[in-house]
Amino acid sequence: MRLVAARGVSKVFANGVRALDGASLDVGQGEFLSVLGPSGCGKSTLLRIVAGLTPPSAGAIEWPAGKTDLGFVFQEPTLMPWATALGNVALPLRLGGVARGEREARAADALGHVGLAGFEHTWPRELSGGMKMRVSIARALVTAPRLLLMDEPFAALDEITRHRLNADLLALWERTGFTVVFVTHSVFESVFLSQRIAVMAARPGRVLSEIAVDAPYPRTAAFRTSADYAARCRLASAQLAEAMAA
Repeated sequence: MRLVAARGVSKVFANGVRALDGASLDVGQGEFLSVLGPSGCGKSTLLRIVAGLTPPSAGAIEWPAGKTDLGFVFQEPTLMPWATALGNVALPLRLGGVARGEREARAADALGHVGLAGFEHTWPRELSGGMKMRVSIARALVTAPRLLLMDEPFAALDEITRHRLNADLLALWERTGFTVVFVTHSVFESVFLSQRIAVMAARPGRVLSEIAVDAPYPRTAAFRTSADYAARCRLASAQLAEAMAA
């Protein structure tokens, strides 16, 4: 079942830059979809248009079953320095008028889901980069959205932390069944995470090809070192190279 679709979406900014030109994309309910492309190809712009944060210049975002609740994880954690991890995660519930006891319980539960049980009263300055991103993910999930939009959330992290968060994100997705649209410029990350990869051309952005990644879940560290993974990465790299040259 299709959850959301972009139909011929274009975006021209006030300075004349055409970020997107007729981008179309279907997202299935419960799917893990990665949007892969070079920096500056309009991936983040497309994600923000899906979220309703930026209007398209042309085209439309369609919600076949009606617009769903969504969470958004940005490239930076964007945590409030004056609030604890619990306070940061509880913010969407506080803004929604949820009573203090309930929102704190739900925020603590969300922190537990991302591996931060026991860090509820820790300040952002006391957290590592990976832990800050976990708080950001917990904040996006605390309202139990059906759709999670993630804009290169792990790009600034070291490889070990990135691999750990990739695995934790997949475990969380498998456990809860929400839909993920994950923007990345990493071939290796997209192949490890996704059921399907949409490959975008360089600016102006448009989706040029799609790759099905039908390897079974759960995907462990062993998958990263397998011949199957290497072959899929080579295919994705070749399609990305073609898209960059288009």
